[in-house]
Amino acid sequence: MANDENNQSGTRAHAPDLDWSQVRETVLMMELSAGQIEAAMKDSNNSVEVLTDVFTTMAGYMRMIGDTVAALPDEGESGAAKANLRGATEQVSGMVHQAIIAFQFYDKLVQRLSHVNHSLASLSGLVSDKSRLYNPYEWVALQEKIRSKYTMREEVEMFEAVLAGMSVEEALANFMTKVNDRSDDIELF
Repeated sequence: MANDENNQSGTRAHAPDLDWSQVRETVLMMELSAGQIEAAMKDSNNSVEVLTDVFTTMAGYMRMIGDTVAALPDEGESGAAKANLRGATEQVSGMVHQAIIAFQFYDKLVQRLSHVNHSLASLSGLVSDKSRLYNPYEWVALQEKIRSKYTMREEVEMFEAVLAGMSVEEALANFMTKVNDRSDDIELF
């Protein structure tokens, strides 16, 4: 925010003067919220990258173990060990598969938080600009900009429902129902 109103940083709510503005305070809180979201996403991305690498390596080792087990003879002591190892390999492979699905849900979460972060930044920019704040066309442009960032059909539907007058709580409930119904549609990478 590079306008004159934000030349003095931080809150002035504890010592308001004639220049005090609830708009400046609102913008400050929106920027802080956006910064916290950004920091949380960066922190969690580092951990998820490590976990992704670990599970990718584990999946490779599981394929190698599975191939080695498949080469063992089916009879005798080796046959019994082969059956046990095949069962354990299938269990661990299933767990790796579930972890990969969880990572895909995490990826969707990061996308949504990124949308919220960009929306807060755009809203903050609009609210802090007196030349745009009271212009309905600027608000329509902001809404279109926010809408264009959504990648999931359910996000667009929720956004449009709220703009059409549905309560946020009801739109969120509908959104969560649709997302949960689609949870089986995850594509593995």
